Amino acid sequence: MPFFLYLLGLAVFAQGTSEFMLSGLLPDIAADLQISLSAAGSLTSAFAVGMIVGAPLMAILSLRWSRRGALLTFLVTFLLVHIVGAVTTDYGVLLATRVIAALANAGFLAVALATATAAVPPNAKGRATSVLLGGTTMACIAGVPAGALLGELWGWRSAFWAVALVSVPAVVAIVWSVPAGGGRDSAGGEPSARGELRALRSPRLVVTLLLGALVNGATFCTFTYLAPLVTDVAGIGTSWVPAVLALFGLGSFVGVGVGGRLADTRPVPLLVTGGVALLIGWAVLALTAGSPAAAVVLVFVQGTLSFAVGSTLIAQALYAATGAPTLAGGFATAALNVGAAIGPWWGGAALGMGFGYRGPVWVSVLLMALALATGGVAGAVSRRKTAKNNDRQPVVTMRLPGSP
Repeated sequence: MPFFLYLLGLAVFAQGTSEFMLSGLLPDIAADLQISLSAAGSLTSAFAVGMIVGAPLMAILSLRWSRRGALLTFLVTFLLVHIVGAVTTDYGVLLATRVIAALANAGFLAVALATATAAVPPNAKGRATSVLLGGTTMACIAGVPAGALLGELWGWRSAFWAVALVSVPAVVAIVWSVPAGGGRDSAGGEPSARGELRALRSPRLVVTLLLGALVNGATFCTFTYLAPLVTDVAGIGTSWVPAVLALFGLGSFVGVGVGGRLADTRPVPLLVTGGVALLIGWAVLALTAGSPAAAVVLVFVQGTLSFAVGSTLIAQALYAATGAPTLAGGFATAALNVGAAIGPWWGGAALGMGFGYRGPVWVSVLLMALALATGGVAGAVSRRKTAKNNDRQPVVTMRLPGSP
């Protein structure tokens, strides 16, 4: 893999840390800005909405820029709004910075995916994708706990300063390492929004994006409520919650690595086997969550499976839309964030209906069942269409000279 891909992964690490770190900073933010905890929680929702809306819009906006120029624009914007967020005392300004940061993050990731896959052989998109997504998993393992620790030691603003600081070497790396050539299609022409949108009509791509949303919804449905599950149901002490969350992050890191190795060569077996294993794993976790040992083991296993399947689906989206590398990355990013939004929402609804902390895990089971059913139906339709096309092919017979 080209070295500059790992430098792009550093930027993704900073952005992933920013996306997830507020979960441990909300009480301090609420107290400092004198707002309610629910208002502080809206900062997380604003980021999610910005990612969903911004991924395709920013991808379209960047089509006429050079990829290096687009990456720099998005990353510098991301850096600057974190500085503004670190110094502001106004809730409205902080909320606006979260939306702008999400838009910049979404645009950066879409262009970074296109840049990464363009820099490797056509059959290595999965490995290139895994390098970038490794930054997100490292954010779960190290960035989020570090942000929580900084917030505890020096206040929540120090975490914002840290994200801005980590982004600086990534900016320098992009200037020096990312090729200056801009977003051009495989034929060497300038890409257009209309042309890339036409390439996104592939039924295979639509199904892949839907599967990505469902799988990620299942993942974040349980992950969002993992802390009360392991404390109130499994009986694990609250002091161990950061270690359990880090264990999930470690599993996600392993999963991205596995997905990167198999997504290019054996994607279908990985998706089918991993999808079934995820369904079984969420069901077993819901049934055995009262056992601390079972809960800890399954947290790691499910983190591994979720990100192995999720990263493979992103790679398959890029394979399914080779004529729209930037918009495919943008829509894949949006699909994953749709899942990250609906999963916790449905999990919260299960809690509200009195199903307890096992309720979100059962919602994850339901979402994975929907994903497997969708994939099964799509596969059956595709096979039927292929068989019908083969039946319509004319039979060509060859007459040898002199034959009757």
